[in-house]
Amino acid sequence: MKPFVLRIALLALSIIGISLLHYFTPLHLHYLHDIFQRFYYLPIILAALWFGFRGGLACSLMVSIVYAPHILFQWGGTLALDMEKYLEIMLYNIVGGVTGLLAQRERERSIELQKTAKGLEESYHKLQAQSERTIAIEEQLRRAEKLSTLGEMAAVLAHEIRNPLGSIRGTAEILRDDYRPGDPKHEFIEIQIKETERLNRVVEEFLRMARPQPAEMGRCSLREELETIVTLTANDAKVREIELVLEPVADDAVIKGDGEKLRQAFLNIVINALQATPAGGSVTIGVESPLPSAEGEVVYEIRFRDSGPGIDKEILARIFEPFFTTKPDGTGLGLAITKKIIEGHGGTLEVESEDGKGTAVVTRLPKSE
Repeated sequence: MKPFVLRIALLALSIIGISLLHYFTPLHLHYLHDIFQRFYYLPIILAALWFGFRGGLACSLMVSIVYAPHILFQWGGTLALDMEKYLEIMLYNIVGGVTGLLAQRERERSIELQKTAKGLEESYHKLQAQSERTIAIEEQLRRAEKLSTLGEMAAVLAHEIRNPLGSIRGTAEILRDDYRPGDPKHEFIEIQIKETERLNRVVEEFLRMARPQPAEMGRCSLREELETIVTLTANDAKVREIELVLEPVADDAVIKGDGEKLRQAFLNIVINALQATPAGGSVTIGVESPLPSAEGEVVYEIRFRDSGPGIDKEILARIFEPFFTTKPDGTGLGLAITKKIIEGHGGTLEVESEDGKGTAVVTRLPKSE
């Protein structure tokens, strides 16, 4: 039963019950009638509190109608006695009206306060969202400033490091021919050549990240690009005994971008996922249907999920910092380059992970018109 109907029924039953007490109680027990007529205030006040001014007044009128015949036909006493009871009826209506009016005003005030509180809460959420966006923009500006500084250093590094590295490697290869495999000096020279290659790779990735590279934007099929990535990494996944799964992608999933750069970004993500996943695990690539973004654009969401051990929160907060890495042979530039490529396409890159529960790299790229 609905609360409204239940309250009406309760009020009606209480008025009828009190009236029956009046009508069936002998008149010589006048003290009981005095008590019963006070009982009428209970349903009147309740009606006023529950239904406001109209409810309180309607209930007091109903009590007056029910109580009046008792005065007229049963008492019919002296004028002073009748006037006392008629005055009681007048008080019923005054109490019902005044209490209902006060309750109604209090209810309206409460509603206004709730609206104000809701408005303040919405304003707080908006301010919080704006604050988060401001923090994100400041972080992007700091990263852009850092990359700008790196870009200025790139030209110097290209001349001061790459050329000497080529000379060092060439000289080491010549010296290696003077010693047979197994000779300690041959092994030392091999280490020198490998470390030189590693340093050269660091410089190459650094220059790739720091220098602005022109992008040839066009229509890119997500299905074709992701199938290419799966083909390129299938053998690595097989060697690592990891199941690499590409979920079905719609043929009309098309974005505007540079296919070569997007393949580089996707390849970095998949390689990281394979390296983080133990044997027997899985790496899954899926594309969500076009979704509206916070900026109003329609975007495709590409998720790269692995079943690895996950990433600690402290490490997760720093994974996009240049030169930050947890791998012994890593450069710490792979994810920084990947993020730069995705953002250069007007997209976003996020990493969702919990320690011990795997990792999901989520990229969102605008749909091509």
